[in-house]
Amino acid sequence: MALVAALEADLRALSAEARRRYPAVKDGAEHAILKLRSSSSASDLSSNEDILRIFLMACGVRNTKLSVIGLSCLQKLISHDAVEPSSLKEILDTLKDHSEMAEENIQLKTLQTILIIFQSRLHPETEENMVLGLSICLRLLDNNRLPSVYNTAAATFRQAVAMIFDQVVLAESLPMSKYSSQTARTGSVTGDLSQNINSSEPLEKDVIAGRSTMRDSLSQTGKLGLRLLEDLTASAAGGSAAWLHVTSLPRTFSLELIEFVLSNYISVFKILLPYEQVLRHQICSLLMTSLRTSSELEGEMVEPYLRRLVLRSVAHIIRLYSSSLITECEVFLNMLVKATFLDLPLWHRILVLEILRGFCVEARTLRILFQNFDMNPKNTNVVESMVKALARVVSSIQFQETSEESLAAVAGMFSSKAKGIEWILDNDASSAAVLVASEAHAITLAIEGLLGVVFTVATLTDEAVDVGELESPRYEHHPTSDNYSGKTSHLCISMVDSLWLTILDAFSLILSRSQGEAIVLEILKGYQAFTQACGVLHAVEPLNSFLASLCKFTIVLPTDAERKSFSSLVQSPVSKRSEVQVDQKDVIVLTPKNVQALRTLFNIAHRLHNVLGPSWVLVLETLAALDRVIHSPHATTQEVATAVPKLTREPSRQYADFSILSSLNSQLFESSALMDVSAVKSLLSALHMLSHQSMTETLGSVSSATSKKIGGISFSVDRMISILVNNLHRVEPLWDQVVGHFLELAEHSNHNLRNMALDALDQSICAVLSSEQFGEDPSRSRDGTLDVESKSTELKSVECAVLSSLRALYFSAQKADVRVGSLKILLHVLERCGEKLYYSWPGILEMLRSVADASEKDVATLGFQSLRVIMSDGLSTLPEDCLHVCIDVTGAYSAQKTDLNISLTAIGLLWTLTDFVAKGLHHESLMEKGSGFINVDTTPQQTNAEGVEDSDKPDYEARIQVVSHEKLLFLVFSLIQKLVDDERPEILGSHGNKLSKSMWEDCLWNYIFPMLDGASHKAATSSKDEWQGKEIGTRGGKAVHMLIHHSRNTAQKQWDETFVLVLGGIARLFRSYFPLLESLPNFWSGWESLLAFVKNSIFNGSKEVSLAAINCLQTAVVSHCVKGNLQLRYLNSVMDVYELVFQKSSSYTGDTASKVKQEILHGLGELYVQSLQMFDDKMYMQLLGIIDLAIKQAIISSENFETEFGHVPPVLRHVLEILPSLGPPKHLSSMWLILLREFLHYLPRVDSPLPNEGETEQSTIGHRASSEVSKHKANSSSDKTIPTTRVTSNMFAEKLIPALVELLLRAPAAEKYILFGEVIQNLRRCMMTRRDNPDGSLWKVAAEGFNRLLVEDAKTCSVGDDTDLKVGKTARIRIWKEIGDVYEIFLVGYCGRALSSNSLPAAALKANETLEMDLVDGLGDIILKSTVDAPREVLERLVLTLDRCASRTCSLPIETVELMPAHCSRFSLKCLQKLFSLSSFSSETENWHTTRAEVSRISIITLMERCEFILSKFLSDENNLDNRPVPTARLEEIIFALQELDRLTIHPEAASVLPLQPNLRTILREDNRDTRAHLLVLFPSLCEIVLSSEARVRELVQVLLRAVATELGLKKVSLSS
Repeated sequence: MALVAALEADLRALSAEARRRYPAVKDGAEHAILKLRSSSSASDLSSNEDILRIFLMACGVRNTKLSVIGLSCLQKLISHDAVEPSSLKEILDTLKDHSEMAEENIQLKTLQTILIIFQSRLHPETEENMVLGLSICLRLLDNNRLPSVYNTAAATFRQAVAMIFDQVVLAESLPMSKYSSQTARTGSVTGDLSQNINSSEPLEKDVIAGRSTMRDSLSQTGKLGLRLLEDLTASAAGGSAAWLHVTSLPRTFSLELIEFVLSNYISVFKILLPYEQVLRHQICSLLMTSLRTSSELEGEMVEPYLRRLVLRSVAHIIRLYSSSLITECEVFLNMLVKATFLDLPLWHRILVLEILRGFCVEARTLRILFQNFDMNPKNTNVVESMVKALARVVSSIQFQETSEESLAAVAGMFSSKAKGIEWILDNDASSAAVLVASEAHAITLAIEGLLGVVFTVATLTDEAVDVGELESPRYEHHPTSDNYSGKTSHLCISMVDSLWLTILDAFSLILSRSQGEAIVLEILKGYQAFTQACGVLHAVEPLNSFLASLCKFTIVLPTDAERKSFSSLVQSPVSKRSEVQVDQKDVIVLTPKNVQALRTLFNIAHRLHNVLGPSWVLVLETLAALDRVIHSPHATTQEVATAVPKLTREPSRQYADFSILSSLNSQLFESSALMDVSAVKSLLSALHMLSHQSMTETLGSVSSATSKKIGGISFSVDRMISILVNNLHRVEPLWDQVVGHFLELAEHSNHNLRNMALDALDQSICAVLSSEQFGEDPSRSRDGTLDVESKSTELKSVECAVLSSLRALYFSAQKADVRVGSLKILLHVLERCGEKLYYSWPGILEMLRSVADASEKDVATLGFQSLRVIMSDGLSTLPEDCLHVCIDVTGAYSAQKTDLNISLTAIGLLWTLTDFVAKGLHHESLMEKGSGFINVDTTPQQTNAEGVEDSDKPDYEARIQVVSHEKLLFLVFSLIQKLVDDERPEILGSHGNKLSKSMWEDCLWNYIFPMLDGASHKAATSSKDEWQGKEIGTRGGKAVHMLIHHSRNTAQKQWDETFVLVLGGIARLFRSYFPLLESLPNFWSGWESLLAFVKNSIFNGSKEVSLAAINCLQTAVVSHCVKGNLQLRYLNSVMDVYELVFQKSSSYTGDTASKVKQEILHGLGELYVQSLQMFDDKMYMQLLGIIDLAIKQAIISSENFETEFGHVPPVLRHVLEILPSLGPPKHLSSMWLILLREFLHYLPRVDSPLPNEGETEQSTIGHRASSEVSKHKANSSSDKTIPTTRVTSNMFAEKLIPALVELLLRAPAAEKYILFGEVIQNLRRCMMTRRDNPDGSLWKVAAEGFNRLLVEDAKTCSVGDDTDLKVGKTARIRIWKEIGDVYEIFLVGYCGRALSSNSLPAAALKANETLEMDLVDGLGDIILKSTVDAPREVLERLVLTLDRCASRTCSLPIETVELMPAHCSRFSLKCLQKLFSLSSFSSETENWHTTRAEVSRISIITLMERCEFILSKFLSDENNLDNRPVPTARLEEIIFALQELDRLTIHPEAASVLPLQPNLRTILREDNRDTRAHLLVLFPSLCEIVLSSEARVRELVQVLLRAVATELGLKKVSLSS
C-alpha cells in the first residue's frame, strides 16, 4: 500500500528530526512505525489513534520542521479518509495554533489542510467546527504582510464557501443549476444572442424541474449556509460578521462572494424561503444603498471595481430573480436607466451600459422583463425605458463636438470586434483620444444593445413560428386574422408596437452618419431582422416604416453640389469640355453602404414575399431605380469614382457589383414561383401601380423625364414577364392581370410604349404555349385515365384565354401599327408553338380570314405568312372540324386583289391542302408516304367512311364522322374552278402543282388528260410576241414599264411554265398511285396520249418542258419497277420513246437536244439498275443499241470538242457514268460478251494504225460483236443519216479503259476468259502508243489497266478458282503468250528508256517512273509468285524479260553509262532486285508451290549469270579506267548485287540446278547447307574482284568470302592445337 509506505517514510524522517531535542516524539514515531506495519488499509489506520496522535504531537511542539512533516502527514491521512470524524475538533485546534505562527510555509500548509478538510468526509457539520474552520482562513486573510498567504487565504475561503453551498444543495435536495456570467464575447451581436440563449435554456429548465413549493424549514447544513450568507451580507454593508466572529471583512471580497453565490446557486434562493428573505431584505437593500452611494470608505481607487461588483450583482438579481423580486428589480432597472443620463463619470456610465447591453442580447432575460413589467399594467415599462435610454445615448452623438471622431471610433470598434479584437477601457487614460474612445465605447454598447433587442424580437418571432403560434412567411397560406392568441406571438407584437419607433430613429441616425463596413453590416442585419419579424407578425406600420427607411439608403441621387464635386474629381487636367458636360449629367455613385442596403432589401423581399402585400410598392420603387442605375452609362461604384483620369479607370469592380445586383434583382422575381398566388397577385398589382404612375407622369413630361418614366414602365413590364415565365404552372389566375396591363399600354399614345407592350405580349404568349403543360393535348392522347377530361378542360381554358387576348388586341386596335404588331405576334406563336395548339384554332382562322380582306398590304402579307406556317407545319395538328375553315381562308387569300404573289402562293397552298385531305387524316401511323390508301378500297367510289375497316381506332371513326373527305376535295376544286376565270394571266398558269386522291376516273378523264389537251391547244395558238410590263411611271416623257424576266415575257413561255407544273404534278401522282391508276379501265389509252404528249414536248417544246416530260416518264416507271408491280409494256414504251429520240438525230440537234440526251442516258442507267430482273435479251440489246447511237452521234457531232475544250463531251461523260452499272444479271450472262466487245470497238484496233484525235476510222459496225447485235442495230436505225463507220476518240478511250477493266473483272469466269485475250490485245495496242506519243495519257491508262487486270487475275488463281474447268488449256496458253509479248515489248522496249519527251514536268516524269515500277512489282511480286497456270516457256520468257531490263546498266559501255538518266539505272536495279526476290526463299513467309519452285529454278540460273557478268564487267571497267572513278550507276549496281548476294537464301530445289560438283552438292545437301550454294558458284569471280580499288566493294566481297568459308565448314584453327 502506497499510503503506508509514504507514512512510514515520513515517520522515519520525523524520528530522525526529533532524536535529540524531542525524545518523546522520537519514541512515538518509532512506536507508530510498529503500529503502521500491522495496518493494511485506510480503515485500519483510522481505527489506530496512535498514528494520528504522533502527528498531532509533532505539530504540538511548534517546531517548524516537525510541524511541516506533521501537517503533511495529516493531509495524507485526511485525503485518504484515514481519520475518524471525531478527531476533527482536535485537528482544527492544532491548525488554529499553527495559524498564529509567523512562518509563511506553516501558514500555507495550514490553509492547504483546511481546504483538504472541507473537501473530505471531515467536512464540518457542526456550527462550532464550521466557524472554527472558516475563522482560521479569515484570520490568515488579515495578514496583509505576506501577499501569498493573503491570496491563498482568500482563494481557500472562496472554495470553502462554494463547498458549503454545494453541501446545502445536496442536503436540501435541490437541483444543481449554476449560471456562468463570464460568457465570451463573439464577433457580432447575433453571436452573443445565440450564446446567451444556449446558456440560459438549461438554467431555466433545471430550475423549473427542481422547483416545488417554497419551504422555510432548513437542515443543519442549510442553516450554516444561511448564517454564512448573512455574515457576508453584513460585512459587505460595512458591519461585522458576528457568526464568524470577525469584526470586518473587505467589502469587495464580500461582494465577490455574494455575487458568486447569487450566480451559481439559483435554486437555493428560488426554493428555500429563508434564503429568499435574505436576498430580498438584506442583499437587495445592500445593493440599492451601494447604487445610491456616491463615495465609499475604501477610497477613490477601488471605486470602479466596487461599482462593477455592485452592478454585476444587480445584473444577476435582475437576470435570475426578477420573477420573484418584481419590485426590487423594477427599482434596480429604473436606477440603471436613470444612471445613463445622470452626470456620472464616463466609466460609470459605460459599466451601466454594459449591464443594459447584457439584458438586451439575452433573449430569455428580455422576454421575462417585458412580460413582468411592460406587459403588466401595474409595473413600469422598464424595457421601453431601457431602449429609449440606449437610443438617447446613440442620438447624443449628433450633439457632441467630436461627433465625427466618435463615429469613426465607433466604426473602428465594430470593425475590430468583427475581427475578434475586443476593446477594453483603460481606467488610467485621461487624454483626449481616450476620452473620444470612451464615448465611442458607450455609443457602441448602446448600439449593440439596440441590436440585441432587435435580434431578440426576431428570435422570439421565430420561436413563435416554431411552436405553431405564427405561420412562416414561406408557407403558401398565412393566417386570415391578425388576432394571435399565442403567448409568444402576443409578446412579440407588444414588443414591436412598443419599441419600433425608437429603434428605427436610432438605426436610421447611425446608418446615415456611419461609413464603416462592419457597423453598416450590423445595422442592416438589424433592419433585416426587425423587418422580417414585422412581416411575420403582420405589423404593417412598422414594416412599411422600416422598409421606407431602408430604401432611403439604397440609392441616393446626387445633388448639384455633389455632381460638381464628382466632376472635379474624375476630370483630368487635359480632359475636354464635352467630357465635363457628360460627367455632370446624372452621375450616380453607389457606395458600399448602398450596395449592402440593396442586398438587405433583397433578403427581406425574399423572406417576406408572401406577406408584403401593399408594401411591395416601396420595394419595387427602389428596384426600378436600381434598374435605371445599372443600365445608366453615368452610374459607378465608389471604388471607381476616384480622382483618376477617365480613360484609366478599371471598370471590373464596378461591373462586378452591378452584375451581382442585377442578378439579385432577377432572382427576386424568379422566386415568385415559390410564392402564394395571392402574394404573386399583390406583386403584380404593385408593378401595375408603379407602371400606371409612370404612365400618368409621362403624358406631361419633357423628353428627358419621359425617358426615365418609360424606363420605369419598362422595368414593370419586364418584371411582369419574368413573373409570368416563372409561374407557368399556374398561369391562369395571373394571366388577365398581366395581359390587361399590356393591352392598356398597347393603346397608349406613345409609340415606344406600344412597341413595348407588343413585345411583352409576344414573349408572354410564346412562353405560356411553350411550357410543358402544352406538351401533349389530352384530347389526342390515347390514355384513358379519369383525369384526361379535367386536364383537357384546364388546357382549353388556358389556351383560349391566351389567344383571346391576341384577337381582342387586333379587333380593338385603333392604330395600324398595333394591328401589324398583333399579326407578327400571331406569326411568332404559330412558328414556335403551332403544333401545341388545339382549342384556339377557330379564333385564329377567323382572325386570318378577316385579315385577307384588309386593304393594307403589310397586314395582308403578315396574315398570309401565318397561313403558310399553318399549311407547312400545322395541318397535322389542325382539328378536323377546322379543315373546311382553313380551306375557305386559303381560298380567300387566293382571290384577294391586294398582292398578286399572295394569290399565286395561296393556290399552291390549295394543292397542299388537297394532298393532305387525300391522305384521309388517319392516325399518325398512316401519315407515312403512300400509306394513306392501305385501308381504302381501290375503287374510286369508296371515299367516305364506309371504306374504313371496323378494326380502325375509335378516334379515327369519330374523325371520319366529323368531316367528309369528298366534300373537302370538292370544296378545293370549286375554289380552283372559280380561279380559272381570274383575269390575271399569272393565276392561269398556277393550277397544276399537285393533284392526288378521290374518284380517280373523274380526275383522270375530267381533269388531268383534258387539261393536257387544252394546254396543248392553247400553247399551239398562243402568241410569241413579247409582253410589256405594267407601266410604273414616265421618264423624259416616255412611259417606263416594269421589267419582265425573259423566261416569262411571252404567252408561249407562260404556257411552257404551265406545262412544267402539269408534268411535275403528274409525275408526283404516278409516283404515289401508279399501281392504283394502272388498274383503272382504259388507263393504257391515257398512257399512250401521255407518251404522245411527251414526244411532242421533247421534239417541239423548250428545254424545261422536254426535261420535265422525261422526268415524268422516268418517275412513273422507276418508282414502281423496283417494287415488281409494273407491267412490262410500260417499261418497253418508255425505252421506245428514248430510242426514238436518238434515232431522229438529224432533225433533233442543238443545246436542248444535248441536254435531253444527257437526261435520257442518266434515266436509262437508273431505269436499268431498278428494273434489272425485268430485262430480257431483246430489251438488253435495245439498251445497248441506244447507248451505241448516243456514242456515235456524240463523237461525230463533236469532232473538235476535245481539242477545243480539253475534256470529254457531256453525252460521252454520261455514257461513262452509267457504264459501270450496265453489267448483265445472272439470267443474261451471255450478254457479257456483247457488252464488252461492243465497248472494245471504241479502243484503238490491234490490226490498224492509231488515228489522230478527232479522226474517224472506217470499219463495219460489230466487227467483234455478234451477228445478232449487228442485226438489231441495222433494224433499229431508221435514220439513214447515221453512218456505219467506226469512230474512236483518244480521250474517250482513256476514260473507257478503267471501266472496261472493272467490268471484265466482274464478269463470270467463262465469259471473262473468252474475252481475256481480246482485251489484252487492245490494251497492248494502247500501251504501244507510248512510242509515238510518250507525253500522252492513253498508254498510261492502258498500262495501269493491264497491270490491274493481271494482278487481280493472279490473286483469283491463288485462292484456287476453278478456271481450268471453264477455259481450255490451249486458250490459256494463248493468253499467256499474249501476256508475255506485252511484258517483253513494253518493259524492254519502252520502260527505263531515255525516250524523247516534250519536256514533261518533274511530277509527270515521276508518275511515269512510278507506273513502270508498279508494272515490275506486279510481275515480280504477284504474277510470278502466284499459282498461275502459265507454261514453262512463258515463265522463262517473263524471267528473261526482267533479266534484259536488269542488264541495261552493266551492258552499256563505260562512256555511255555516265550519260544514262538516273531513272534508267533505278529501273535496271528494280528488275535486278526482282530477280533476287524470285530466286530467294524464306521458310517463315514463303508459300512454296510448284509454280513458285519452277520460277525459282529458272531465275536462279539467270541471276547467277547476271551476277557473274556484273562482277567481271566491273573488274574490266575498273582496269580500263586507270585512276578515274567508276560511274555512280555502275558502282551502285555492284554494291547492290553484293549486298543482295549476302542476304540471299535459296530453296533446296533451286540449289539443285546450280552447276556444282556432285560430291560437293551431296555434302551440302546432307548437311542442310545448300541455302547459300549460290556463293560457291560465284566463288571464282569473288576471288578476282577482291582486288578492286573500291573499299566498299572489297568489304562486301570479304563478307561473302567469309560466308563461303562458313558454308564449306572452314574455320580458323590454332596450329599449336
